[in-house]
Amino acid sequence: MGIKRTVAASAAAMLVIGVPLATLPRSASAGPGLRLFVAPWGNDAWPGTIERPFATPERAQRAVRKLTATMASDVVVDFRTGLYRLAEPLTLTDDAGDSGRNGHRVIYQAHGYGTPHQEKVTLSGGREVTGWRPAENLKGFWRADVGGTDVRQLYVNDRRAPRLSRGSSGPDGGVLKLTRTGYTTTSAVPRTWRNPADIEFVYRYSYVEGRCGVAGISGGAGKTTITMDQPCWDMARNLYGAEALKEWFAIENSPSFPSRPGSWYLDRSRPGRHVLLYRPLPGEDMRRVRVTAPVLQSLVNGSGRPGRPLHDIAFKGLTFAHATWLAPNEPGGFAAAWSMYMRPAKDGMTALTVPGNVAFHTSERITVEGNRFAHLGAQALEFSKNSSYNVVDGNVVTDVSDGGILLGVVPPDMKGTNRGNRVTNNWIHGTGAEYSASSAIWDTATQHTTIAHNQVNDVPYSGILSGPSEDLRGIMRGNRILDNRVFRTNRLLADGGGIYLRGEQGTGFADGAVISGNVVTESKFNPEWNVGIYTDDSTNWVTVDRNVVYDYVASIGGCSEEWGNRPVQNVRYRGNFWDDAVPSWVKRREFPGAWPPADEQNPEEGCGEPRKLHFERNTKLSPANPGRACGADPRCVAIVRNAGLLPPYRHLLLTP
Repeated sequence: MGIKRTVAASAAAMLVIGVPLATLPRSASAGPGLRLFVAPWGNDAWPGTIERPFATPERAQRAVRKLTATMASDVVVDFRTGLYRLAEPLTLTDDAGDSGRNGHRVIYQAHGYGTPHQEKVTLSGGREVTGWRPAENLKGFWRADVGGTDVRQLYVNDRRAPRLSRGSSGPDGGVLKLTRTGYTTTSAVPRTWRNPADIEFVYRYSYVEGRCGVAGISGGAGKTTITMDQPCWDMARNLYGAEALKEWFAIENSPSFPSRPGSWYLDRSRPGRHVLLYRPLPGEDMRRVRVTAPVLQSLVNGSGRPGRPLHDIAFKGLTFAHATWLAPNEPGGFAAAWSMYMRPAKDGMTALTVPGNVAFHTSERITVEGNRFAHLGAQALEFSKNSSYNVVDGNVVTDVSDGGILLGVVPPDMKGTNRGNRVTNNWIHGTGAEYSASSAIWDTATQHTTIAHNQVNDVPYSGILSGPSEDLRGIMRGNRILDNRVFRTNRLLADGGGIYLRGEQGTGFADGAVISGNVVTESKFNPEWNVGIYTDDSTNWVTVDRNVVYDYVASIGGCSEEWGNRPVQNVRYRGNFWDDAVPSWVKRREFPGAWPPADEQNPEEGCGEPRKLHFERNTKLSPANPGRACGADPRCVAIVRNAGLLPPYRHLLLTP
């Protein structure tokens, strides 16, 4: 009953799958490097050999720490098939001895990595929810006691289940008024909502999305008062504008809301005695169903310190799953834009960044290769706080609450050096499952970063975002976004793009950003405004070379901001193929692209004239059928064929 905390075990896992036992290293000292083994059926009192493996990653890590100081070869930790439920995050530091030494690496990998016999290994921050029984007072629901566990996501038979919610209409016909503390309405319906302290309002406008909780609901005699959580309410009013809050996208998490099959609710009305309620899908048998509640907020947390970075570690062939992130449950909620959320500060608000469930800070030469990131409640992977020369290659990222890969100077930081990182051949899709205003890849402020041959598709906002949230000038230079395949972005939010740039990208074209060989298409989901290759705000020193862009609201363009010396300037476009789409509300210029005009009422606050744009040898594709027009031009076809995952990685696209 309740939540299991044991490591999953299986008798079948005791078999050596597909490889004769005699061919495997038999002890930690055999083979070209030191080799340790971990298996769900192992024992942490054993020596970590193939015959007598450890049982947990934590025990293997302790063994590694005893070996790194005198390393004469790589140390490889081989995980055998199974599900490893982490009791706490795997925390790696240089001081504790987790780094590779003497030119060698510590490698954590699935057994058989890179061979046809690679085994399936999952590192999970979740707990299995058991002890289900019919709910006495809620027809069609089943309940399970989960103690003091807080849950923002729930996975049922490997499916992300939605919370109970109601739509965006007002409280059933009442007259709604906005107040400094929330809402009043003449409708009595909100007073019927059970457990109001569990309820969360979801706000979605253009390119932002936020959430605020409810502090309480009261009233009578024709008036209902909805008091919202503070400080979330004040921050949301400041961020979105008070009048905007008269409309919301959804309201979640009350048993009074429509109970669609497959949805759930967490009752937190009794501290320490929370109850999880779930309405099964047709055919689901709660005596056999597998329900996972993510509990840990971090799966892997690696960090160094100035002068002593964490370094020379690799993770290969693993699945990272079932981690959550609980900051939106706080009274500060999730007043947010992009992947940033606000918290009070002396001068009003400060922006923080949704963290990575797998995160590395002050880290160098970390390799994250061939892994899968799924069922996560924050961003999937983060490299920040002076992290350089790291490689993220050949991974699959999907079903993540926020963004996929984050790197650079992330808020609240305003400075740092993150150079020489590579993000290549990854497939990122289905991100932003809970926090839509996120990007599949966000390079905030780095130097000499390469983002190449990735496929990004089916995301709610932007595909690849390059640039900081603020004008952090003098940081970015030498970055390359090359040969990526980006499509079906902006499925939920507007004012983003396939590849979105902002800020000063260098000091000249020689060290500025290069956007080349990318294919960016199929994203007219929101007719308001999105851009295939979006040069926004203060974009400066960018070369856009030999890309294919079509079927966006606008192919290229952006808002050249007049205020604060923030124009779009010094962008050169060479050899591109595009349909040169421009939305009806933007007047065409004598040069390509959609460049919104200045606000006639407030010309210093709106968009203005982009400066020093250069166009050379670009080809306009027929707007009627740009895909066919591209297919008829061998030069365009060559760009398309080269974009996206390189051939050795395309098998990833077959991953369910």
